Amino acid sequence: MDNNICQVYEDEIQLLEGEIKLLTEKYEDIQQESTFFSDEQILMSINSLQEEFQGESKGNESPSDLKARLGSLETDLSFLMKFTGIQFRSHSKKTVEKTGNRTVQKHRLSGNCHSLFFQLEFQLLEMRNKESVSAVITDLNIVMESGENSDVSKFASSAGEHGNLLTFFRSLSSYAEWCEHRRCTFLHFK
Repeated sequence: MDNNICQVYEDEIQLLEGEIKLLTEKYEDIQQESTFFSDEQILMSINSLQEEFQGESKGNESPSDLKARLGSLETDLSFLMKFTGIQFRSHSKKTVEKTGNRTVQKHRLSGNCHSLFFQLEFQLLEMRNKESVSAVITDLNIVMESGENSDVSKFASSAGEHGNLLTFFRSLSSYAEWCEHRRCTFLHFK
């Protein structure tokens, strides 16, 4: 009986130690992200944002003008979502590496295009020069729920090999639209 009680307590201790380790790793990740910038860089960023905000407020943009602009942007976004059929459900971004002129971020997107659900994971490498910024997508991984469409997995793997997001979204939009037409046609004749 004592052995059973001791085993239960030991199991509970191991679970708690694992949870402490996981929380410690998360805390260290957060600390690492926040230490990418020095206090001086943070203050410079705050000052530049304040100057930018003051410059905008001097531009006579009233709250009603800002609301109108926001409404216009929401209308444009709604139009694009209806036009392409692509709706993003979630997005997460984590900075993996940041140096003076190089930034590596890991992105995770999920959403749907008509009735096809997708999830993307990729790394974005940004290189900054004095004159320009260049960005390259690496380690693109596309996961799609294929269900009845076995061609979707072939399509996703092909797009993932090339690493071109624009081509992926164009093809996904077209493919999903035709799948939707096909579904409606079958329902009509059913």
